[in-house]
Amino acid sequence: MKRFALAAVLIIIGVGAAAQQFDLSIDNIMRGPGLVGWEPEELRWSPDGARVYFSWKQYNEPLEKDRDTYVVNRDGGGLRKLSDEEKKDAPPSGGAQWTRDRMRAVFADDGDIFLWADGKRRALTQTNDGESGPQWTFDEKRVTFIRANNVFAIDLGSGAVEQLTNVAGPEDKNPLWDDKKGTDSQELLKKEERKLLDIVERRAKKREEEEAKRKKEHPLKPFKLERKQTVTAAKLSPDGKYVVALVTNESDKAKKTIVPNYVTESAYTDTIPSREKVGDTQPPARLAILSTANGEQKWFEHGLKAPQVKEESEQKTEKTEAAEKTDKPKDREVGLRMPVWSDDGKRAFVVIRSADNKDAWVMAFDPSVARGHNIASLHDDAWIRFDPNAYGWLADNQTVFFPSEQSGFMHLYQVSYDGGGAPRAVTSGKWEVDSVVLSKDKKSFYLTSSEESPFERHLYRMPVAGGTRVKLTSGAGDHQGVVSPDGGAVAEVFSYTNRPPELYVAAKRVTNSPAPEFASYAWLDVPIVRIPARDGAEVPARFYKPAQPNGRAVIFVHGAGYLQNVHRFWSSYYREYMFHHLLVSRGYTVLDADYRGSRGYGRDWRTAIYRYMGGKDLDDQIDAARWLVKEQGVDPRRIGIYGGSYGGFITLMALFTQPDVFAAGAALRPVTDWAHYNQGYTSNILNLPQKDAEAYRKSSPIYFAEGLKGHLLICHGMVDTNVHFQDSVRLAQRLIELRKPNWELAAYPVENHGFVEPASWADEYKRIYKLFEEGLR
Repeated sequence: MKRFALAAVLIIIGVGAAAQQFDLSIDNIMRGPGLVGWEPEELRWSPDGARVYFSWKQYNEPLEKDRDTYVVNRDGGGLRKLSDEEKKDAPPSGGAQWTRDRMRAVFADDGDIFLWADGKRRALTQTNDGESGPQWTFDEKRVTFIRANNVFAIDLGSGAVEQLTNVAGPEDKNPLWDDKKGTDSQELLKKEERKLLDIVERRAKKREEEEAKRKKEHPLKPFKLERKQTVTAAKLSPDGKYVVALVTNESDKAKKTIVPNYVTESAYTDTIPSREKVGDTQPPARLAILSTANGEQKWFEHGLKAPQVKEESEQKTEKTEAAEKTDKPKDREVGLRMPVWSDDGKRAFVVIRSADNKDAWVMAFDPSVARGHNIASLHDDAWIRFDPNAYGWLADNQTVFFPSEQSGFMHLYQVSYDGGGAPRAVTSGKWEVDSVVLSKDKKSFYLTSSEESPFERHLYRMPVAGGTRVKLTSGAGDHQGVVSPDGGAVAEVFSYTNRPPELYVAAKRVTNSPAPEFASYAWLDVPIVRIPARDGAEVPARFYKPAQPNGRAVIFVHGAGYLQNVHRFWSSYYREYMFHHLLVSRGYTVLDADYRGSRGYGRDWRTAIYRYMGGKDLDDQIDAARWLVKEQGVDPRRIGIYGGSYGGFITLMALFTQPDVFAAGAALRPVTDWAHYNQGYTSNILNLPQKDAEAYRKSSPIYFAEGLKGHLLICHGMVDTNVHFQDSVRLAQRLIELRKPNWELAAYPVENHGFVEPASWADEYKRIYKLFEEGLR
């Protein structure tokens, strides 16, 4: 009977005779890239637009092997792998800094600075000191870089290196500029000693003459860093008068966590330094402006003031009233980024974000006065969506463009630098702009957006002033395109629901990534449904329906918090996608929803979890379970749930707070207590634990563990540097103290947050399958 049922399923979902040869087993599908292949990455055109370079790796190559660099012609032909020597001369990717004509680039590699030009790279520095942060000077004849917190410039013609700053650490002594005076009595004794003793006078004069000579030869006054301050970025102003340095701080009081590593070459337990926990806030970065003439320094003043906190009581004490008269408003705690200069070098702006994550500003930057004024403000009562890399200048050197969710969806805006006035929306609608690139001639924007459908991404060209958008890609799916320098060709990585990402150049397929047997199975083009939620919203979901349902259902919860997994392109959760095929083949109904907080559906959807994770996002899972019972005939006593990271967190909240809805769940690398997660992500949504304890307590599963009734599987990598293994260890102890049965913890000694080894993946998913087979009987 079981054989007949399986055969019926395979026939109904369209699997032909050839497809039945594919081994739909957990061991096979958990091969990962060994089955589905490696995605082409780091796409970039040669400056002349004749070739496309990218990194790639064959499906049958070892996991530990680095990616190779490939090149293909503009017409999509002539694909070949570069040799190791040729790879060095390929145009750089990533953080390379290009000249305005996009013909030359500088970049850092392994602690040295390199120049790429005319198809070759050459080293500009070769030292034992680490160099970083290369930048072009305005005339593009020199390159600046950072070495030991100081900024240097190398002349590309002569090779001469000039030190532009005199940055000193907190322990460095520099007698040339040590102008500290003693007390009045100490200074009097020094003066009298010189008058009284000839030898003291003669030596003092000699020292003063030598110091004056050295000051003349080394005129830069030192910029003294405080303890744990570091210069992380720096740029010479276009007029050459100033070095603008981004100085980051590390708190003396913040405590870094460590991650034990038990499986090591030495056979001794090692420790991996990790992050602080949320609430151990870091002092914000500041901008220092250093004169290249004499080293004089100023800190950039943004002028933003902290909001005044009003006292709740109508009656104020004398102490409060006195404080109001004497206390001045404090500066707003903000983080700054490096200024962005216009092409003519006459203007610059800096992007600022508040430490409480609710505001951002585009602020004019003038190093001569070290004070800014506001050009545009962005605000969100929850937390602001912020992409500082999408800001820039138009060709008029007067107009600044930036992204904003002001309308409720992420769109492109422009504002005049000098003229003021409200920012103007260049795009609009109930869809999102995902990325923005200004064309080489600065006449057009290349936008990747969801205008066609929330479940697709396409590339468009649009005039910089706005107006008609021309779609440059076709076919449902995901199109991540890079346009050639002349605007005449597109290289893109394209994927569809059941087709892994491949490189296409000039609409011609270039790569074939999966193993041959992958194509022998008819992978489903999973339909997308809308699940009605209790508040009237419709929750998008992928719906896997078996031919012969067994009454059991599994809900998958994607991780990452702000991520979209319901779409018409290849999922980053492709292992789960294939695992769901296995479940469907054995009669399970499977649902995968883009719950509240997911990406792609606008600001209100994104911020619906503010101050309560495990609220509306969990409600969406419960409503999905009820829909499965009502509309699909699923047995309400046989519904399971699973997911990783944020999905693991939701799984725990579901089993602990809704035990009558879910009979079994697998929580993979779950956050169990948000007060133990990181600053950048958590403070956005829950504020700080010391200031919003209620939000943390009601959002953390460990406080609700007493509600567990069903079967729980916890899986966690022991060297997880993101969600620490400690999260699951603390929960395990809590479950032990509560004397809870029906739970287990599977630990993976060599795995980080994202598993790598196929054996680990297979072990984990065999345990998940066993959980559902036994827990949903």
